[in-house]
Amino acid sequence: MALFASLSERLNHIFSKLTKRGKLTELEIRQAMREVRIALLEADVNLRVAKDFIAQVSEKAVGQQVLESLNPAQQVIKIVNEELIALMGPSNAKLEVSPKPPTVIMMCGLQGAGKTTMCAKLAVQLKKQGKRPLLVAGDIYRPAAIDQLKVVGGKAGAEVFERGTQDPVKTARQAVEYANKMGFDTVVIDTAGRLHIDEKLMQELENIKREVEITEILLTVDAMTGQDAVNVAETFNSRLGVTGVILTKLDGDTRGGACLSIKAVTGKPIKFIGVGEKLTDLEPFYPDRMASRILGMGDVLSLIERAQEAVSEKEAKELEKKMRENSFTLSDYLTQFEALKKMGGAGALLSMLPGAGKMKLRESDFDEKKIERIRAIILSMTPKERDNPQIINYSRKKRIAMGSGTTLQDINQLLKQFEQTKQLMKQMKGGKGRMRLPF
Repeated sequence: MALFASLSERLNHIFSKLTKRGKLTELEIRQAMREVRIALLEADVNLRVAKDFIAQVSEKAVGQQVLESLNPAQQVIKIVNEELIALMGPSNAKLEVSPKPPTVIMMCGLQGAGKTTMCAKLAVQLKKQGKRPLLVAGDIYRPAAIDQLKVVGGKAGAEVFERGTQDPVKTARQAVEYANKMGFDTVVIDTAGRLHIDEKLMQELENIKREVEITEILLTVDAMTGQDAVNVAETFNSRLGVTGVILTKLDGDTRGGACLSIKAVTGKPIKFIGVGEKLTDLEPFYPDRMASRILGMGDVLSLIERAQEAVSEKEAKELEKKMRENSFTLSDYLTQFEALKKMGGAGALLSMLPGAGKMKLRESDFDEKKIERIRAIILSMTPKERDNPQIINYSRKKRIAMGSGTTLQDINQLLKQFEQTKQLMKQMKGGKGRMRLPF
């Protein structure tokens, strides 16, 4: 499901009614704002936040400049967009860096929010920035928490510091000393979670904060818990003074209330959002980009960033050369699908396309199983067949189908799609066509 799909759909429906009317009266704008308020509350936005937001938008939207403009509906949408950005931001909040290394980040949150995995995701982000992070196992209560951190830390390529079940406060202090000695510039401490907030949990976190010089206290909260996520953030902040929030599970059927409420309620910025289960599925939070997604305007900048991460400049130039020389092979075709997978899959990218919500595309249009089937077929071919698909006769097709667990019809369909893609590339080279996904 696209990010905030139901809220985006509701808002788009409200604004489409305004755009059809041309000139607007103050009454029409106020009626639309009432509908927006209901949409926000249904998306589990905090009641006070929703009321304040509507008051701010209404005050600006009923001004003379808007009512007398040539396109008042567009002016209203512009104001809503600006107020959404202000509500969630107004700008991207980067991680603080200690002037004297190491930078120490304490991760906290309730059980089930994905805090331990988030430590590894953060390590991946830090390594991309050229940092050398050390993960610290500070959860000695949850069964297998230390082992879990070792596993995800290993996948992230980050060292894990652990001292078994000794006092987490002592472990945190020793970890910072070890980081200083071994040249780690960032320490990420995984702390204990609970099913609910209790005094013992808070006291332990306060003790770590007192014992170690903390640069960032990042709270991981589950976006799918809606208003509860905001309440959790408020409580942790009042006791610890969190410096930022990481929202997880924004790829699920989330209504978005936490995303729109946390900054307004706690005064603390959302620094990252988790958009999937893979260790690479963590994005810096940009209020302006999120506002665009909510209003169905897409998020082209994030799309470009994902593409740059999935495909190197060298690979992009090689592909451009092959397109120019018309030497694109099935091996190259497979490489493009692999890049698409790295970017989160076609379905995940859909919400970033401007106007995607209006396209009424079905999930089946972006079936990840189709991509896996294509991959299996191409990998069942010989290198010679991939370079020269025209030699693939009936007997070769039977062998490929058997090797890939597919049918002759699947093979024929893939070869036809490949030829269509090559034709599209020819047209693009001549500036005549436009690219579409080849499945």
